[in-house]
Amino acid sequence: MPPQRYTHAIVARISDSIKKNGEFDYDKAKQQHQNFCSLLRDIGLDVIELPPDETLPEGVFVENAAVICNGVALMSKSDNLFRQREADSMEIILKKELDIPVVNPNIPNAILDGGDVLFTGREFFVGISNYTNEDGAKSVAVAFPEYPVTPIKVSGNKRLKYYVAMAGPDVLSVSTSIYCQEIVKRMEREASFKYQKITLPEEHAANMIYVNGFLIHRSPEEIPASYKVIKEKIDTPSRNINISEFGQFSSGLTSACLLLRRWKSIRNI
Repeated sequence: MPPQRYTHAIVARISDSIKKNGEFDYDKAKQQHQNFCSLLRDIGLDVIELPPDETLPEGVFVENAAVICNGVALMSKSDNLFRQREADSMEIILKKELDIPVVNPNIPNAILDGGDVLFTGREFFVGISNYTNEDGAKSVAVAFPEYPVTPIKVSGNKRLKYYVAMAGPDVLSVSTSIYCQEIVKRMEREASFKYQKITLPEEHAANMIYVNGFLIHRSPEEIPASYKVIKEKIDTPSRNINISEFGQFSSGLTSACLLLRRWKSIRNI
């Protein structure tokens, strides 16, 4: 199956209120996020930049708010007030501004975070974590019945895509960490398809973005050992970017954008 191609990326600018999350270099974080947006444009994506929302400290991490596949959006559900408001705000934008169909399966107890949903191009893995439950995984199955959906227990306190991401068509990016290896064993046991793996020595290196034939990963300053492995093992054209500051409070690169494919133009927001 050829990998899905994307036309647009939704991002949200960093708000001042993120400073409440802890000590970090705010100005540097804003510059890093701007560099990230520029990189997405450089590889051919139309980037839709949402204004910062000071009422949502973690609004920059748009991946948590929705899962978008085949032109349909499934909204996240959370028992955290701020996270739910992020999803509600994103739903309005997707429906009213971008004209993207939104599905909300009627599963009352569902808790779902987009950072726990890994789409391989063939199937979905849904992490059962502190942010997503079994009913949340069921909502993915209802929203996207054309694909197998497999719930995977996530060891550790992060979202699934912090530990496992896509490094290319049918290639998983994983790390040597104990938590990650436990997750990978469960995935290999339950998967409907076979995948290759690239195993990296640094846990936070596993989160990367494969999009339209390009691989985006963290900088050599952040992942020195893993950077060497990536360059040795992967022939795909790649770009690296430093997210040392704004990436501190998220799963990594994937958390900062929502990728989608559109056939008609999107009006400016």
